[in-house]
Order: sequence, then C-alpha cells, then structure tokens
Amino acid sequence: MFCTAVMLVLGCLDQLLFGARRPSTACCSCRCVLTAVWIRRGDLLTAPVVVPIAFAVGLFPVADGSNGLANRLVGIFTALATQAGWLYGGTLVAGLIATVRRIRLLNRRRHG
Repeated sequence: MFCTAVMLVLGCLDQLLFGARRPSTACCSCRCVLTAVWIRRGDLLTAPVVVPIAFAVGLFPVADGSNGLANRLVGIFTALATQAGWLYGGTLVAGLIATVRRIRLLNRRRHG
C-alpha cells in the first residue's frame, strides 16, 4: 500500500508542478529500492509484484488522455510501453533485494 500511495502522490505532484507527461523515473527507481528494503519479512515475496502495480497507478495522473477514460487508458499503456526499461529495472532491483533479504532470513532461522 505504501509503495502504491507514494507513486500516486508522486504522479500527482509531477502533473501539478511540471505538467509532466510521464512519471519521474528517478523517483520510481528510488521507490523500488525503498519498497524492497522496508517491506515486512512476511511479505518479501510480494515486492516484485507490488512494484509494477504501483508504477501503473502512478501513471494514471500523468497519462495523456484528457478526452475520456479510453484515451487515458491508451495513454497509460503507451507510457508503460515507453517506460518499460525503468519498470523492468526497478522490478529486477526490488526482486534481487527481496531475494537476498529472504535468503538471509532463512539462514538465520536455520542457524538460530
């Protein structure tokens, strides 16, 4: 929930302050890392799933589509396609951090 809310707020701020047509990719990358670091131990496996969902939610305020829902959806899909590298990179980083944290947690349980 935190990750999605942060991305939605960042998307709204981008739209209000800069009239942006795409999300701030640097903020997205930082959010991916923070999500993987701050997520609860029991939810470590969900980090790679949450990141793309939050990215799509963050696109909603900045997606081009002022003429209705269909145009906004096309704008979201276009932004997802053009920003796929950042989306995949952030998901990969979140997945790697969550995996390392999960392995360390399992090793501690086994040895402790």
